Order: sequence, then structure tokens, then C-alpha cells
Amino acid sequence: MKQDNLKESFGTLSETINGLIRAGYIHDFNIQEECLVCRQNNVTLAPEDFQIDKVYRFEGASNPDDQSILYAISSPHFELKGTLVNGYGISSDAATSKIIERLETNTTTKPLID
Repeated sequence: MKQDNLKESFGTLSETINGLIRAGYIHDFNIQEECLVCRQNNVTLAPEDFQIDKVYRFEGASNPDDQSILYAISSPHFELKGTLVNGYGISSDAATSKIIERLETNTTTKPLID
């Protein structure tokens, strides 16, 4: 799926996750050491195998310090699409941020999934 085919906003974090699932981003990725892990199908892949298709930022309505960021990511090589959630700003997880930095460098070198 091309990045420009994704909505700019689905609403809340949970609404956005559900919207991305409907768009085919069905896998829930997590960080384990320096890899992305999908426990749904027991796959562990290096960040170089993925690209960021779209980034969504959220702030809590009652607390602006309650910030999160949702990444729609894909792996054309492994035909996987899913999401990765992290905090940002003061809530950022260092391990996830490190992986995201590596993912961001891949966006210019790999084609998006159609």
C-alpha cells in the first residue's frame, strides 16, 4: 500500500489502529533486542527488512504529556504490514526509538507495498 493511500487521521489511537487493520496492517509488531517481532506468526526480523509507510502522533486530551506515536510499517520482501506503537517526547522508549531511526533510513531505498 502506498503511503499516500493512508488517511491522514482516523481519530484516536484505537480508531487509527482499527483503520490500519482494515487497510491491511494486521500485524502487531514489538521490539525485542534490536529486532521487530510479530508474535502472531512468530516472526523476528531485522529493521532493515521494514519501512515506515505512515506516522500518526497522539496527545492525551486531559494530559498533553500522555503522548504516543503509531507507525504503519511494511516489509515488501516478507509481505507483512503492521503497526508499532511508541511514546514520544518524555514517554519515548529508547529501544523502540533506536529501531525507528533504522527504519526511517530504509524509507528512501525500498519501494512501498502496492
